[in-house]
Amino acid sequence: MSSETKKKMGRPRIEVSDLPKDWKETILDLSEQGASIVELAVAIDIGRNTFYELSERDEDFSNTVKRCKELCEVWWVRTGRSNLINKEFSYTGWYMNMKNRFNWTDKQETKHTGDLNTTVTLFTLPDNERDE
Repeated sequence: MSSETKKKMGRPRIEVSDLPKDWKETILDLSEQGASIVELAVAIDIGRNTFYELSERDEDFSNTVKRCKELCEVWWVRTGRSNLINKEFSYTGWYMNMKNRFNWTDKQETKHTGDLNTTVTLFTLPDNERDE
């Protein structure tokens, strides 16, 4: 069986036109609540891999996913900011989410102080060993 025949026998590729009519509103609304990619995928009844594949090959889907990521991050930032005075709030959990979801990193600084002293030793060959 040729590879072309095998491709035709597999499940047809899911396109944006196969998604529920309100797919865009659904994932945007969930993103405004801080939903993850897997939550968005399940809400529109596709797998995570299909979600990523669609965002790579369909411009409208890709732009919507970018907006979803922004809305999601806003929700998480706002949640952290609005809980600054809440002693019961789990800042460790919140911070780990920010690092894992949005690639936040700890700032690392390296300071160098002091003088750099080097000693350079020059030597020359005796006259009788020089190439002329």
